[in-house]
Amino acid sequence: MRNQLVRWGLPWALALGLLLNAAYPTYRHYDFSHSLDTRSYLRLASGRFDSVNVTRRYRLLVPLAAGALARPLAALGTPGGPTRQAGEWPLRTAFYLINCLLLSAAGACFYQCARLAGAGAGPAALALAAVLSSRWAGYAAGLPLTDSLYLLVFGLGYHAVRRGLGAAWALALTLLVGPLAKESFVFLLPWLLWYGRRALSWRGQALALALGVGALAAAHFWVDKAAGAAPDTSVANAFSHLENLTFSLRKAFSIKGLAELFSIFGLFWLPVLVALARPGGRRALAPVLGGAEAALLVVVAGHMLLSADLGRMGYLLAPVFTAALALSMGWVRAGLVPTPLAGPSRVR
Repeated sequence: MRNQLVRWGLPWALALGLLLNAAYPTYRHYDFSHSLDTRSYLRLASGRFDSVNVTRRYRLLVPLAAGALARPLAALGTPGGPTRQAGEWPLRTAFYLINCLLLSAAGACFYQCARLAGAGAGPAALALAAVLSSRWAGYAAGLPLTDSLYLLVFGLGYHAVRRGLGAAWALALTLLVGPLAKESFVFLLPWLLWYGRRALSWRGQALALALGVGALAAAHFWVDKAAGAAPDTSVANAFSHLENLTFSLRKAFSIKGLAELFSIFGLFWLPVLVALARPGGRRALAPVLGGAEAALLVVVAGHMLLSADLGRMGYLLAPVFTAALALSMGWVRAGLVPTPLAGPSRVR
């Protein structure tokens, strides 16, 4: 038990320390006037369901947790500095703290996935730090959003697939929380059920998924009743996302779209691309070039095309990319960069 706490606690603490620092400027200075998503989640945290777009109305876990944490924070009084809108700062601070905690837990999963792929502790930690330096991590941790929970779902799911036996808890938690994290979880579900069967039996998967879907149905009923909305509005809204396909494809093959894709992980793409270009590098990356990773790439691509937000959804590939980057670093250190030769021995 103690070894497990250390094995998970150290990468979690590393991720938390990085995120609390990196996401603070976004949390403190972000302009909410042009962000419909953040304003919607702030309303959800305040219990105002009727004024929230149906796309985001049922993603309740993070907003409700932020609303609960905001109440004791509000009792502390308004912090010093520029005057803020009354009642806003406790909610924003609560989202910041909860999202940093959730995303750091996801980061611990990314680290474990890299270790399970065969990366050393040092390269895995460096790769985790690199992946969390992405601007999308700063947004997910610093803003009133629910991306942190969905990234945790992807991290837990990939960890369960990589480890197999012994990771039943991770897959069960993924199937329980996933339906409430985001509606597009339905596209990840077949991948989880097929590649996660070594971690959890079909019966266990069915039970966990039934509980998750039941919780989602209860959330829909409660929110629809509170908002006075028709139950079929969410179905119509889901199909409306198909209109984004053509726009997303055009964007992906434009200069702007390619730049947005590159900016997901920035220059940290380069070690992976260098490794892929060489036979020795491809052998080193073999653990993350399997069918599970290829299928997950298709799932993430589907998220990107349906949302039209290529960079933000592309960051869902973070668990696989962390492992690939860690393995690339290990290969570069071991094979590509020559080891300095020892000098001539001194004759005595």
